[in-house]
Amino acid sequence: MDIGALVFDVFGTLVDWRSGVARDARGLLGPAVDSEALADAWRQKYVPSMERVRRGELPWTALDELHRTSLDELLDEFGVPDVDEPTRAALVLAWHRLDPWPDVPAALARLRRRHVLATLSNGNVSLLVDLARHGGIGWDAVLSAELFGHYKPDPEVYDGAVRLLGMAPGRVLMVAAHVEDLAAARKRGLRTAYVHRPHERGPAASPPPATDPEADLSVSSLTELADALSPEDAG
Repeated sequence: MDIGALVFDVFGTLVDWRSGVARDARGLLGPAVDSEALADAWRQKYVPSMERVRRGELPWTALDELHRTSLDELLDEFGVPDVDEPTRAALVLAWHRLDPWPDVPAALARLRRRHVLATLSNGNVSLLVDLARHGGIGWDAVLSAELFGHYKPDPEVYDGAVRLLGMAPGRVLMVAAHVEDLAAARKRGLRTAYVHRPHERGPAASPPPATDPEADLSVSSLTELADALSPEDAG
């Protein structure tokens, strides 16, 4: 494939959101709340909250603000409505402190030698910058739904990334652990790579598909993706 740039989904594909959110919830809220259950419930509100923006029920609202609204609802639902403002703010910032999956930093460093690398995430820019600094990830560009005023899977996000990168869609590879993200990217002419992340949603969740038959590539790790795209740099 003649690929000039790779754009990456972030939550679940590059960083372990469940463990990171649960860790901070445990530290900030203590044993009064099941931290893993809170992380799962918070993530379950992720798509519905963005759908309100996509349908026009809300004006453009950055993901940090959506996370805060969802958190306020969840603290009531989990029976801890009296959590103070500083703790609520710190909990929202848990999403800025997520650790990358172990394969990510080294594989991205390899891929960056030969390709332009950018995020393409629903996370707001400041969140993505914090994740990069926290996880030691070097990007050529931080592309966010915030730049386009639309959330994935709206076509404006994929079209905007291609425009800003100055490349034909077929030279941009969308990398994600979620088949719906890849399907939306393909509709806009991007190439796609599926990354299998079986532990994204924890041990009790239904496992994601091992491969995406519609994708140009299906891999079990970013190391495998780097092997496929940059074999000369292996080892």
